[in-house]
Amino acid sequence: MEAPVRATEALTGLRSLAQGGGPGCLERNDWICGEYLRTRSQELLSATLQHIGITAVSVLIGLLIAFPLALLARHRRGVAGPVLGLTTVLYTVPSLAMFALLTPVFGVSPAVVVTGLVLYSLTILVRNVLAGLDAVPAEVREAARGMGYGPARLLLEVELPLALPALVAGVRIATVSTVAMTTIGSVVGYGGLGNLIASGMEGFFKAEVLTASVLCVLLALAADLLLLGVQRLLTPWTRARTGGRRVRRPAPVAKAVG
Repeated sequence: MEAPVRATEALTGLRSLAQGGGPGCLERNDWICGEYLRTRSQELLSATLQHIGITAVSVLIGLLIAFPLALLARHRRGVAGPVLGLTTVLYTVPSLAMFALLTPVFGVSPAVVVTGLVLYSLTILVRNVLAGLDAVPAEVREAARGMGYGPARLLLEVELPLALPALVAGVRIATVSTVAMTTIGSVVGYGGLGNLIASGMEGFFKAEVLTASVLCVLLALAADLLLLGVQRLLTPWTRARTGGRRVRRPAPVAKAVG
């Protein structure tokens, strides 16, 4: 796919020179180039969709693993230390080393990148789920138990809704960091926009490097804003508590005794 695109760019440059218009932005290797966006739009779209797919799958699997781990750490305090310690140790492993260690297991495939990103996300997600559940007031739990709530109903209908702000905050942080770390997957050929950044840096193709980098930043911002909107929809009581201003009543005026 690379060769036909390069040939198209060369023909475009020759055409502009034949018409006496001078070299185009691709031939000048400008940082900002509209011609690059026109000729490489399909490649940019494919890389962006791959980036979104890897990020979404990694965060989703990480959340599915982190939630039961957080429940286990909460109910068995002896397990909390090892679980949190293990996830922290995994987060300290450099991403290049992580992908290299996983390659013999999964081969050169998207599974290498997804597995590495899932392991990195556990540090953030487990801690935030655990913090959200621990923040539920004890009197709320006791009141629910007094009303006949069993453990499962207590978790799903009382504790989990109250823990949502911390949980979604963890998902937001994990998602933004995963968007950034997905680019490292270019070392195995599955880095989404990171593939374009790596190839652009190798050939010092300025427009490719800048465009892919800007798209990566915009993707992280869009994901964060989307999750923030989801959080506001799922927790309307927090919006009502923080958004509304309290109306201060005037101090009573003592009547004059005459």
